[in-house]
Amino acid sequence: MSSSRDYGRAMRLPDSPHRPGDEQPGAGGLPPTVVDCALYEDGRRLSGPVDLTTVLQRIDPKAGRFAWIGLYEPSTEQFREIAEAFDLHPLAVEDAVHAHQRPKLERFGDILLLVLKTIVYVEHEAITATSEIVDTGEIMVFAGPGFAITVRHGSAPPLTAVRHRLEQDPHQLARGPAGVLYAVADMVVDRYMDVADAFAGDVDQLESEVFSPDHPVDAARIYQLKRELLEFKRAVVPLSNPMQRLGERSLVQIPAEVTNYLRDVADHQQQVAEQIAGFDELVSGMLNASIAQLGVRQNSDIRRISSGAALIAVPTMIVGIYGMNFEHMPELGWTYGYPAVIAVIATLCTLIYRAFRRNKWL
Repeated sequence: MSSSRDYGRAMRLPDSPHRPGDEQPGAGGLPPTVVDCALYEDGRRLSGPVDLTTVLQRIDPKAGRFAWIGLYEPSTEQFREIAEAFDLHPLAVEDAVHAHQRPKLERFGDILLLVLKTIVYVEHEAITATSEIVDTGEIMVFAGPGFAITVRHGSAPPLTAVRHRLEQDPHQLARGPAGVLYAVADMVVDRYMDVADAFAGDVDQLESEVFSPDHPVDAARIYQLKRELLEFKRAVVPLSNPMQRLGERSLVQIPAEVTNYLRDVADHQQQVAEQIAGFDELVSGMLNASIAQLGVRQNSDIRRISSGAALIAVPTMIVGIYGMNFEHMPELGWTYGYPAVIAVIATLCTLIYRAFRRNKWL
């Protein structure tokens, strides 16, 4: 364990209580990948220097003492010592390091790995053909005997608030690693609900524009909204099965009292999934309506062009006939021949125009 001790010294924290800023990478003199490392007993954070060696010596699930290590985008080398110390499965380590996983729940012996996709709503003034509406990240939670390890990637929000809230609630924190897993999942799903509410505003705004006769909407804007919705859907919908499993009391790693809370998280996740399904139908309907409106506008334009061509065809035909160089044609020598032809042309054009107007072609 000499390498573990060396790494443990690198992970040493100052002898002070948890500070809100500690959930930022590299805070408190930590390596850039480690955001916090703490020991908890009976729902309270233990003071004193904490390194990997101390963690391994002091964790005791039976005594209610466990460690929570937070990491941000660790490399394979940076994560190897922790993986070896806690006997993490190589496949789980690969998932934690490389990320880009779909939401899932894996069981490796007595260790659970929950992969969560996080969603961040990107503020924007209006939806364009290139607007970014949501940004995704990942959080992996390892929950095992006496330890919880959280690994964040990308735009996944810091877990400062989660850790602080748990430390203010010793009863919840006393539930150990399962309590940490619940708190992280609850935070992620709560953010889903916030993003869904913001997304609803975008959908409503674009829907009102689509069905406004004065402001035709470019189909590219609707398609972009649908693409961003698909990104949201990929984060939320696959989580249904893992959350259902966590709430079934079939996993020995999850105490019965924690499964009650996890079922509540699963209900909220299902609620967001249903909202997304509704958004998807609305956006698909908007896209179809926009395409139909485009077809209607094109047909209307064609009718107008055809009507104009018909109006022009009458005088063109008459003038063309009288423009032929024949010696014997009706009324060539009549004094009122020219005004009569103009009157015939005007009368015919007026009748055709009124017919088109009556049929709403013009």
